[in-house]
Amino acid sequence: MNKFYITTAIDYTNDVIHIGHAYQKILSDALARYHRLIGDKTYFLTGTDEHGQKVEKAAKAEGIEPKAFTDRIAAADQAEWDTLNISYDRFIRTTDEDHKKFVQEFWLKVKSAGDIYPEKYEGLYCESCESYLDESELINGKCPFHPTKEPQKIQEENYFFRLSKYQEFLEKYIEENKDFVIPENKRKEILAFVKSGLKDFSISRQNVKWGIPVPDDPKHTIYVWFDALLNYLTYGVEKNCWPADVHVLGKDNLRFHSVYWPAMLKSAGYELPKTVFVHDFISLNGQKISKSLGNIIRPKELVDQFGIDGVRYFFLRFGPLASDIDISFDRIKEVYNSDLANGLGNLVARVSKLCQNSKLEFVAPEITIENFPEYNKLLENFQVNTALDFVWEIISQADKYIENHRPWELSGNDLKEVLTKLVEEIRKISLLLNPFLPETAKKIEQQFKGPKVKSELSLFPRLS
Repeated sequence: MNKFYITTAIDYTNDVIHIGHAYQKILSDALARYHRLIGDKTYFLTGTDEHGQKVEKAAKAEGIEPKAFTDRIAAADQAEWDTLNISYDRFIRTTDEDHKKFVQEFWLKVKSAGDIYPEKYEGLYCESCESYLDESELINGKCPFHPTKEPQKIQEENYFFRLSKYQEFLEKYIEENKDFVIPENKRKEILAFVKSGLKDFSISRQNVKWGIPVPDDPKHTIYVWFDALLNYLTYGVEKNCWPADVHVLGKDNLRFHSVYWPAMLKSAGYELPKTVFVHDFISLNGQKISKSLGNIIRPKELVDQFGIDGVRYFFLRFGPLASDIDISFDRIKEVYNSDLANGLGNLVARVSKLCQNSKLEFVAPEITIENFPEYNKLLENFQVNTALDFVWEIISQADKYIENHRPWELSGNDLKEVLTKLVEEIRKISLLLNPFLPETAKKIEQQFKGPKVKSELSLFPRLS
């Protein structure tokens, strides 16, 4: 049995997640479900990033302790992911005791490698990113990911990590390992950043109390990113499934995961993850999704309108796999009606009604995932959108088969032959939909398992 370990970025707990966070979770879930389907021992990790200055301030604004604040946000986040049927194996929190212990042990390993030293930091800090900024990174004097927020100027004595020591290693590794960062344009982007020269970076704070204490100097707390990145290793070491096969994350997290993280792992003596898979961004009605613009939509709001599998289908087939996308409720409804109600749902309804009216029995043919090498190759390469294209081509061909053979005009062996072929095609569709639309796949499987096939309620009622 092969092992497959997949992670998402963990979500910051200054507020409950919104649909901008949903894509990578649905994408990762589809990949995890696919690997379970082919028999791999699969480990799927997601969770929450709970320390740092931004959380500390958000809790203070509500007049409660940070832990009580993050308990509430983490529970709400988990409920949102459950709404989308995300099949994680662990929902990790950076306030979990095993994680805090592991972070401190990791710190001491890096320190024993000679890669941690005290130094005075003077410079810019984006509180929204919880990230230090260089002047060269600014756009119009602002963080490129938070252009409405003024970077802070901070000056404090911190501990630093010797990132510069790993300049040559990272440059060579990223150049030689073409699948370490994908897609290729993101690999080229991060390689150019590394070649421009790496600087040591601060990995502790003195004026932020909400965090994991530095083990041998508790007046410092460990920098939130140094802490958060280690969540993958906390679980991976516990389950003996490290290295991760793939980290799935948005492009705003690219630098941390493909430069800082591998250098930290190298310093502490751990293997690097096999692949960092980076997707682009989602906007809503032409605007960035943000609390300040008042256009936050929670996943549950979409599920309430389009159903779990309606939402999953839209994002998996039309999400920002390789470029930014703009979404709207009208666009999701259009796709729902055309592809699900009029497409998949209509096919299942037509064939089940024909089968019921025929009063025939159907023997289930043996169909396994190994029968679809093209589909398997697409998912091994994370191309979930093209894998769905593959499934929808089968749906299209089944519709054409019905129109060409006109089973409502047939009887006897001719009718049985045509309907048996259609039942077999729908069973194929059910199998291939498992990673993407698990609830729908299960309903179709139950409806068409035989020997009798009955008409049921519509899988996807048309939306007006």
